[in-house]
Amino acid sequence: TPKMLTRKIKLWDINAHITCRLCNGYLIDATTVTECLHTFCRSCLVKYLEENNTCPTCRIVIHQSHPLQYIGHDRTMQDIVYKLVPGLQEAEMKKQRDFYHKLGMEVPGDIKGETCSTKQHLDSHRNGETKPDENSNKETSEEKQEEDNDYHRSDEQVSICLECNSSKLRGLKRKWIRCSAQATVLHLKKFIAKKLNLSSFNELDILCNEEILGKDHTLKFVVVTRWRFKKAPLLLHYRPKMDLL
Repeated sequence: TPKMLTRKIKLWDINAHITCRLCNGYLIDATTVTECLHTFCRSCLVKYLEENNTCPTCRIVIHQSHPLQYIGHDRTMQDIVYKLVPGLQEAEMKKQRDFYHKLGMEVPGDIKGETCSTKQHLDSHRNGETKPDENSNKETSEEKQEEDNDYHRSDEQVSICLECNSSKLRGLKRKWIRCSAQATVLHLKKFIAKKLNLSSFNELDILCNEEILGKDHTLKFVVVTRWRFKKAPLLLHYRPKMDLL
């Protein structure tokens, strides 16, 4: 029977699996170490790896000199945490908005867009506006038309300057670009390789402040961790790949 298949589980019983070992709070922007699959808050892990190169839980060496290249955003885990902990996502979004307002900066588009879409969805249910199929189809077509006109209508953007710091490669004709903050370093590698007619994007290293960036790092992550409070554009350098011992 359905009653026999349903079993309530207390949040307390699974807290150990959805909390960060570094701050003892619920995971925010969950980030996993690829070597051992232990997960932490991104800000906690990045701060920890500035002085260490081992996993905070099992102490396995992540990488001798560039541990930040071997961590990645765990979207699945973060979605699980937000669904299990009531009000956590809304509280985190409010903290982020308050943070940007305090600095006098514009709230990033992804936070505003997510907030607006959630509010509109709730308002439509409260007002009983979810019945007519024609209205929903009309809204879908209008949204599609808006997307065609402006692909990045609610996407946070990053301005970048790509400089070559090696005599073995030529510079780009257009080194200033503007793209989505969710684009990764790997996307930039592919872009540069295509522009320079390289046989493989794996032949490149991209650096910020003379530090090699991991291919899975998003540009937003790079800005927050390595270019915070500095003026745009984000200055990145590229060079032929160097083998690290």
